[in-house]
Amino acid sequence: MTDIATASNPAATEARVAAARRGAGVAVLVPCYNEAVTIAKVVRDFREALPEATVYVYDNNSTDGTAELAAAAGAVVRRESRQGKGNVVRSMFRDVDAEVYLMVDGDDTYPASAAGELVAPIAADEADMTVGDRLSNGSYGKENDRPFHGFGNDLVRWLIRLIYGYSFDDVMTGYRAFSRAFVKTMPVMSAGFQVETEISIWAVDRRWRVADVPVDYRDRPEGSVSKLSTVGDGMLVLAAIASLFRDYRPMAFFGWLSLVLVALGLLAGLPVVGDWLETGLVPRLPSAVLAIALVLCGALSATAGLILDTVAKSHRRQWELSVYQVMEDNGR
Repeated sequence: MTDIATASNPAATEARVAAARRGAGVAVLVPCYNEAVTIAKVVRDFREALPEATVYVYDNNSTDGTAELAAAAGAVVRRESRQGKGNVVRSMFRDVDAEVYLMVDGDDTYPASAAGELVAPIAADEADMTVGDRLSNGSYGKENDRPFHGFGNDLVRWLIRLIYGYSFDDVMTGYRAFSRAFVKTMPVMSAGFQVETEISIWAVDRRWRVADVPVDYRDRPEGSVSKLSTVGDGMLVLAAIASLFRDYRPMAFFGWLSLVLVALGLLAGLPVVGDWLETGLVPRLPSAVLAIALVLCGALSATAGLILDTVAKSHRRQWELSVYQVMEDNGR
């Protein structure tokens, strides 16, 4: 958001966007773990694309000299001892102060030439998060020869659309830009690669403005190895979606669970009721007990949903106030 004077002054907006395209007020955040093959090139490319930006490389216990190579290329190097990309992102968001944040992986798969297009909507106050979309132009499908990665991305997109009603072009991309308010009010809870999913769901749930920016993806160069486990990290992503659905939309989560439990209870109880109406007896006592237990569990689930929904709304109100505070501190 901008103040009224700035919002009504196109020249001021254009100047701010032009400055951001040069990197003024921009922090480039590069989480890294054993990226010695590519990190120096990534740092040089982004320093060239955004000459006035500061490039921060957060080294996550690399053993191949990544940190030293990044520092030699001109990056500000910091270290995060807790293993996992989510832990690195949490530290970056806490530690770094900037007007615009550009986050990119250190594997040289994303073009630095697109940096200006990603930061411009943030600087113009047209978006709170921009997403480097690898999928809509087909570049990811051409360059990446791991079919299950594409399937996983499509599955996560479908689940977010089903639950939240918003369709991302690319959920799992590691190339994004954020506003200061977005970064400073987001509680990063993930420890690993599921952090991209968490960021995407947070943006949708909190109704941040999101803009997709198509970028040309290129596969890792020879000698560079992905740290992503298709099955292991994929399961963590699905678990994160379920957990965030429960935390952010408890009434919907426990409401659906309640409906399922009550439906199962009725299914188990109808034959018992039929026998009682015919004979006045309850010969299927175990079925009767099961039916009552399922219906009671359904009622408890609905009650839990109502209580947790009230708590979630209270947390949302507190978060809105924290956003106002960040904007005020930022002079907006």
